[in-house]
Amino acid sequence: MKELFPSQTHVYNPHLPDGELHYYPNFLNEVEADFYFKKLLEETPWQADKITVFGKTYDQPRLTSLHAINSTPYSYSNITMNPNPMTAVLRDLLEKIKQIKNHPFNAVLLNLYRNGKDSNGWHADNEKELGENPVIASISLGQERFFHLKHRTLKEERLKINLKHGSLLIMGGKMQHYWLHQIPKTSKPINKRINLTFRFIE
Repeated sequence: MKELFPSQTHVYNPHLPDGELHYYPNFLNEVEADFYFKKLLEETPWQADKITVFGKTYDQPRLTSLHAINSTPYSYSNITMNPNPMTAVLRDLLEKIKQIKNHPFNAVLLNLYRNGKDSNGWHADNEKELGENPVIASISLGQERFFHLKHRTLKEERLKINLKHGSLLIMGGKMQHYWLHQIPKTSKPINKRINLTFRFIE
């Protein structure tokens, strides 16, 4: 498995079959990243949703919050979320992203990973509301966590990136058709992490 560690300082864009990925480890400087992490941790209306797997209902292993420029709901894993307004802080981050990727992002899903037990299983961001080839821009704040990717059919194509505090990861092209990604659990004692995934919801 290919790995990328946070000592990487330049833009990382590996050649991947059937997808596009760009990783910016220093998207935000440390002062900016600390500011946004504290602000979002304290001011976001975090919610705990239930998920049903094989007929059993569990607490989703993280807290979430959806924010959007419009009022269009977003559904994934049998959960339908109605968006909160896009705050000034989120709009500020959106403008920073658009300096790198000029895309009509209009919504952001925030995830709060409270500890190593919080996770996000293998999935693709391929809901119909996101369009045919969605672009996902993901900002990481707080605790570094490993981000795993694997190709759906080419078993040797796997990638693992240690997402830095203040980093930006952009997935595009046919990535959501052919690749799955996850944030796995860890038994290590770790701190909180906030992940913001900006997207365009039709």
